[in-house]
Amino acid sequence: MAVYIDVIVDISVNSLDRIFQYRVPEELLDAVKVGCQVNVPFGSGNRRRQAYVIGVDTVLAYDASKIKDILGVTKAPAATGQLIALADWMHERYGCTMAQALKTVLPVKKSVKEVKRTAYFLTDREGAQQLLEKSRKSRREKARVRLLEAMLKEGCMSKETVTGVLQISASTMKSILQTGVIREETSQVYRNPVRQRLDGWQEVCLNDEQMNAVASIWQNAAICREHWSREQGMHLLYGITGSGKTEVYMALMEKVLNEGRQIIVLIPEISLTLQTVSRFYARFGSQIAVMNSRLSAGERYDQYMRAKRGEASVMIGPRSALFTPFDRLGLIIIDEEHESAYQSEIVPRYQAAEVAARRAEMSGALVVLGSATPSVAVYQKAREGMIGLHRLTQRARTGSRLPDVKVVDLREEFRMKNRGILSQSLHEAMDACLKRGDQMMLFLNRRGYAGFVSCRSCGYVVKCRHCDVSMTVHHHTLLKCHYCGSEQPMPRVCPSCGSPYIAGFGVGTQKVEEFVQKEFPKARILRMDRDTTSGKDDMGRILQTFSEGGADILIGTQMIVKGHDFANVTLVGILAADLSLFAGDYQSSERTFQLLTQAAGRAGRGDRPGEVIIQTYQPEHYCIQTAAAQDYDSFYSQEIRFRQMLHYPPDRQMMVMLAEGEHDQQTGQAVQKLREIAGEADFEAVEFIGPSRAGIAKAKDLYRYTMYMKHQDIKELMRLRDFLEGYLKWSQQFSNIYFTFDIRES
Repeated sequence: MAVYIDVIVDISVNSLDRIFQYRVPEELLDAVKVGCQVNVPFGSGNRRRQAYVIGVDTVLAYDASKIKDILGVTKAPAATGQLIALADWMHERYGCTMAQALKTVLPVKKSVKEVKRTAYFLTDREGAQQLLEKSRKSRREKARVRLLEAMLKEGCMSKETVTGVLQISASTMKSILQTGVIREETSQVYRNPVRQRLDGWQEVCLNDEQMNAVASIWQNAAICREHWSREQGMHLLYGITGSGKTEVYMALMEKVLNEGRQIIVLIPEISLTLQTVSRFYARFGSQIAVMNSRLSAGERYDQYMRAKRGEASVMIGPRSALFTPFDRLGLIIIDEEHESAYQSEIVPRYQAAEVAARRAEMSGALVVLGSATPSVAVYQKAREGMIGLHRLTQRARTGSRLPDVKVVDLREEFRMKNRGILSQSLHEAMDACLKRGDQMMLFLNRRGYAGFVSCRSCGYVVKCRHCDVSMTVHHHTLLKCHYCGSEQPMPRVCPSCGSPYIAGFGVGTQKVEEFVQKEFPKARILRMDRDTTSGKDDMGRILQTFSEGGADILIGTQMIVKGHDFANVTLVGILAADLSLFAGDYQSSERTFQLLTQAAGRAGRGDRPGEVIIQTYQPEHYCIQTAAAQDYDSFYSQEIRFRQMLHYPPDRQMMVMLAEGEHDQQTGQAVQKLREIAGEADFEAVEFIGPSRAGIAKAKDLYRYTMYMKHQDIKELMRLRDFLEGYLKWSQQFSNIYFTFDIRES
């Protein structure tokens, strides 16, 4: 009986986003399974294309004369049925093609050659001794004698030793194996993705708050397996910095593992992987698998296959780890849930917490969102009882307390003729910290040497030729674009007026490092930003060196202030607190508050008091004041009033449409036309903002326009998206312009 498969062809074109049917040749029947990838002849030219199998059947749905045979089955790991269903949900929810959704839920795109290790074991000592005596009598069996003598002494040997050190040929080895005195065993070797470890977990006793959080979350586990709901299935663990959220995670993980179920732990930054994995490895050992973008293709493949084969029960990684092929999933943890890294910036533009909720519903699993500075939207749901809320209000380590925070007004420093990077207060605190032998961290939300290059004579700013953004100085002589990566030499004279007075303005981590080294020449300084962590193991090396006391000062960007726990750090300096405050985004105050609170939380995590100094030009701003006080609830009460007044999420749901085209005027007109079309249809209740130029008006030679749409019901925005996409497909009027729609649920 013929077998047919339903497939989605890997072509991201809406008109071809449908099911196609192919026949499976008899010799490939055993290899074809739902979720695997196959090669098919596609179109009139029978071009070879990759496709995803979403169904296997014996029923023919089309004309038999038009059905083609598949060409082969790839060795890439197959998706489980649950991940296929998840891809279908993402296809509907985020408006992407099914092929794009399937590519997203298959984190390992291709098969990688597995590493095998061969070893030889002595199975018959008496027989081997007799064979050795016999071989010694022959001058032609010296290699056999070497091997038997070594095996009788060692008992077992690796293939590398046998062939390399003893120089035994394949033919000699084959003849001895045939005697049965030695046996050969081949096993798979997994490439180790974690070559560096920090001091790991040490057993601690949970305090009352931590035990209450574990108990109240876990009491919902059995309920969720029977009937999942957000109220019982999703939980916010809101705890101040240093309150021991990780210990709560691990207590829950142990309960899940004891039931034979599996766990996904999401972390937002690669920089957190080393410390997080070190803790979890120390507690759970070989049950841990790791996934991140810096792993080699072979390492990613091995980690994926360990999870798929059931050899690992815990996957730790960024948002893509959500698609680990676990079939007994019991818990999803999203650490630092407020981080923007959980929002995908490529199609499908999914939000990790939304997808986690959907996957948990399919599996009957718990979802725990953890943060010291929860996103406003998540905290509102927790306050209103839509998800569980569990608070940790005190630091877990005995003797540890929140640091003392001082806000320094940089305007006053300027009036006092202080033109340096460090305020007088921070300079004095650093000097005292170094004299005590403690460590410190200096945080700046910038990288490179200077913010931009400008001419003092005419005001000209050097911009990227491909993107409408200023270039940044690196290593004094090189300009880089942080959007497209293009480079050009630093000009000696102004390209506009010819003036020699052209220089870098602003401050970056490299300049901070040079200034601090000059002020404190005996201090040992490490810098951690994208430029110093470009190598695969650079980030881990820097963190390990600092953790082991190999440096006094760690200077860096956002990656140094999120989640790290260094007991010897007693001072944190925030050099320019308000750099992110005026980013032209309704969430800029929230992000600034989160960054400052997280940065301040790095100080005083040991048994010595901590000190934080925040340098700012906006000391009176509520996000600066509440961050200094480590008072999230006060920040939330002021921020939510701002959102409600202007109808921003979470008060309203919002959809962003981005249009990118090669011609400026045509792209702007296209967005205006879509607004008019939507206005003529039945979408009066939707609030429109724009169209207007995007924050980055030009990137990679494409002009960019945005339009924002707000409504209380997310389904209405999804209906509007489908309507506009349908119009674009029908009219073909703007086929040379690329449109994306991003609906962000609040």
